[in-house]
This record gives sequence, C-alpha cells and structure tokens, in this order.
Amino acid sequence: MRAVIMQEVGEPDVLNIGDWPKPTCGSDEVLVQVIAAGVNPLDTKLRSNGLYCGTPPAILGCDGAGIVEAVGANISRFEAGDAVYYCYGGLGQQVGNYAEYITVPEAYVAQKPDCLDFIDAAAAPLVLITAWEALFDRARLQSGQHVYIAAGAGGVGHIAIQLAKLAGCSVATSVSSDEKAEVVRLLGADLIINYKQQNIAKALLNWTDNVGVDIAFDTVGGETFNQLIPATRVYGDIVTILQVPDSADWKKLRLRNIRLSHELMLAPMVLELHDAAEHHGDILEQCAQFFDERKLSILVSDSLPLEQAAEAHRRIEAGSMTGKLVLEVQGMDAMEEQA
Repeated sequence: MRAVIMQEVGEPDVLNIGDWPKPTCGSDEVLVQVIAAGVNPLDTKLRSNGLYCGTPPAILGCDGAGIVEAVGANISRFEAGDAVYYCYGGLGQQVGNYAEYITVPEAYVAQKPDCLDFIDAAAAPLVLITAWEALFDRARLQSGQHVYIAAGAGGVGHIAIQLAKLAGCSVATSVSSDEKAEVVRLLGADLIINYKQQNIAKALLNWTDNVGVDIAFDTVGGETFNQLIPATRVYGDIVTILQVPDSADWKKLRLRNIRLSHELMLAPMVLELHDAAEHHGDILEQCAQFFDERKLSILVSDSLPLEQAAEAHRRIEAGSMTGKLVLEVQGMDAMEEQA
C-alpha cells in the first residue's frame, strides 16, 4: 500500500511516499481503508524529536476517517462498508494514518457523523477527545462556570470553546489577530483577548470581578502558564496539555489551592489502557451526535494530497494555525465516490 514513511528523525523532508505492507486485522480489530488523515502538532514533534515507541521507519498520523473493509472475528459493532472515524496509531508501535490502510481496535472506533465529509471527520478525533477529557474528565466542568481556553482558534481550542458553551458556561479565549477574533466570536466566545495587545491575567480578572475563572485550559504552555495562576480562582482548576514549565509558581498554586491536571489523550495507546480506549470511542459517538444536530463544528484550514505531508508539517511548525490540516489519502475523486 502507499504510505508516507518516516525513514529517520529529522526535518519534514524525512517524510516520503513509499510502499508498506498492507495490514491484516486481528480478531478484535477493524481494517479501515483510510480516506483522509488529520495532521497534528504531535506528528511534527514525533518526526523531529523521536517516536513514543520504537524507531524509524514508521508511519505517522493519529487521526483518521475511512471505510471499514474487513472486521475481525470478535467484532460486533461494525461491518464492511461502514464509514468511521477514530484516533489511533502513529506513535511508532502502530502503523499510523498517513497510509492507505490501517487496523484499529474496535474500542477506538466510532461511526462517522453523517453530516461530515471524510476530510472534516479526519480532522476531529484527537482534538475532540483532548478537549472533552480536559474539560469534563479533568476539570469537572459544570454549567454556569467561567472558563478560559487558550488559543481559541487552534485545533483543540476551537472545539473546547464549543463544548464549554454546550455545557452552559461563559467562555473567554485568547487570539493573536482580528481574523481569529472573528472565528472565536462565531463559535460563541464571550470574552476575546488579543494577547499581543492585552494582559491575559488582567483581562480575566476584570471579567470575573477579580475572582478569577473557575477553569483555565492551557493549550500553549511555557511562560504563559504562570499568567493563569493569579487569573484562576481559589480552589479553581488549571488543565494543561503540555509540560508544566520549570518556572511554574508552585508556591502560588498551593496557596490558592488550585488543582492542576494534565491531559494527554495518547495514554490509552501508549499504556494499552483498554477501558480508557472505550471511553474514547464513547466520546466520539457523543460528539458525532452533536455534529449531526449542528451543535458542533470542525474547522479545517486546508487539505493537501498525501504526497504533501512534509508541506503540512512545515505549515504547522510555522505556527499560528487556525483549525486543522488534513491529508487526502485517497485523492478527491476517491472521496467523492465514497461520499
């Protein structure tokens, strides 16, 4: 099968089209013909810094959407011909989605939302699961709370805004431009902070009468993490998807009794946590319903042919992405036939 193969760790040019053996599904797996694959910042980090597991050659790509071609003997929820989406593979130990076929354990898979085409569906799983787990599982989000979501026009951020609004919360977010401000305004953001012109902590304190937000969701990391501590209420929550910086003000975190949580949705894959994998499938099923009810949308900034995986990585590493990038694994003609 055709695949983008990472032959070694390095710059985007290490990603090249080649041949890879077509996988066969085990008893608890489905074989998916991949129609489109999402591209995430995670992929660029694995390419440049090294894989989670194993060594190159490898195939990257955690997000995928496609058509079930075959199912294992123990599969009960899917059959050949089903349109599905999922987040699985691409960490080194499993073949990823920059390829024409992938085998995926049943627990990770959900029926593709009817209203989404394969490109949009492929962009969704990783950011859906990350935002859901961060808000509902880590921070225990509840209606009526004030929530801050960093980088609201980004892949995770634009989903997190929508989920928090669906839960009945007031949402603040940060952006870097007027164009991105318009994006998050349409998503329902109540307070939009241009971090190039405003101090995030001051803006959040003004918004909450100096109390601080109930939940701060950090998708940026670095020095901006410490700005969130005084802007989060006493007994509030900070959830981060990144490494806590060495400069973190642990004394102030402790003084304010702020609960700090980490969110890494890759844990079920890396640690083989099968119960958690079922939770991922449940999240995707619930979000599929939200999509089909027009309560949730996914923002795809562009889609590129599979052969341009290296270009997709360059764009992500250039920064300031709005929404998601997607690779067209089968090509537009094939996608139209499957639609």
